Amino acid sequence: MSYDFSAKDIFEMAKQIERNGVKFYQAAAVSVSGVSEKELLLSLAKMEGQHEQTFADLQSELSDTESVSTTFDPEDENALYLKALADTRIFFEKDIDISSMKEILKAAITAEKDSIVFYLGMKNLVPEKFGAARLDLIIKEEMGHIRLLAKELMALS
Repeated sequence: MSYDFSAKDIFEMAKQIERNGVKFYQAAAVSVSGVSEKELLLSLAKMEGQHEQTFADLQSELSDTESVSTTFDPEDENALYLKALADTRIFFEKDIDISSMKEILKAAITAEKDSIVFYLGMKNLVPEKFGAARLDLIIKEEMGHIRLLAKELMALS
């Protein structure tokens, strides 16, 4: 049995991944002692929250076809499945070294790369009529995260 996702499904996962990112950066901010490091991590947490809102806004612009549920789901189990999938793929379920700012940024870059790979894979599961092209907007946002994080990492070197 094949399961087609809609763009709405992917935006739900994207929002959850951003929420996970907020938690990651907030936890990392607690682990560092430097004021500027703490401020950067809290700024990154805030940015993840803003990206969640960006994805919510993009989701609200989806057409009816791009938002349609592709399966019969009277118990709304798909939402739970998508949340679990997002929670276990990016930022969470990993042993992340938060002993230094350099390691935190490396872990964040890895998480962003993982999210891009995840979205590229999910794009293959979203038929064009259900909004596959919309996933490019998510991927573009995540690529921007990598550029920002790489710049911060290089500044530490």
